[in-house]
Amino acid sequence: MTRTDETITMTSGEFAHLGEGSVAYLRKVSSEELLGRFPNLGEIAPGMVLWALFAANGQPILLSDAKDRALAGAMENDLTTVAIH
Repeated sequence: MTRTDETITMTSGEFAHLGEGSVAYLRKVSSEELLGRFPNLGEIAPGMVLWALFAANGQPILLSDAKDRALAGAMENDLTTVAIH
């Protein structure tokens, strides 16, 4: 990473790891969407609405049927959460 005046330049590799281990995003997802994105997820009932917590790089961390449980999981792992709409 280089800094000139007020501009910070990152390499694509540095950008890919931005927020890693400290930031996660919370998103409401359908079970169909999860199966499409993560084919190795296993058996999950269609038509379910779940809360998913993803690492900054998009890797799933946990799934829950309740938003507060997903947020608690983030807190337990010392992650700062952001919501994706």
